[in-house]
Amino acid sequence: QVQLVESGGGLVQAGGSLRLSCAASGRTFSSYTMGWFRQAPGKEREFVASITACSGATTTYADSVKGRFTISRDNAKNTLYLQLTSLKPEDTAVYYCAGGRRIGNSDSASFYDYWGQGTQVTVSS
Repeated sequence: QVQLVESGGGLVQAGGSLRLSCAASGRTFSSYTMGWFRQAPGKEREFVASITACSGATTTYADSVKGRFTISRDNAKNTLYLQLTSLKPEDTAVYYCAGGRRIGNSDSASFYDYWGQGTQVTVSS
């Protein structure tokens, strides 16, 4: 079992930055591919970014955030991060972290077994 707790959300002006954190319980964090998803009001949950479990981890980003967001992990601290820069009002959403070890595409929600409760990011224009 892995428990995930996000933090770091808040209200920021367009063009600003935030860093989200996801603290994981358990000793097996390093073996999980980790991802960030987001869900805006009235919209479906969408993939944001993922990072594989291996050292020299591979990262994947949604086109909408590529070049603005950076996913990283610190396995010694059991923590996943998402650095958000150049924020836009359309980035407003609840952001969720997730962990999975399935075979498949890490940009699909079905890949993940464990989810956090989410943290709200609001970008004002």
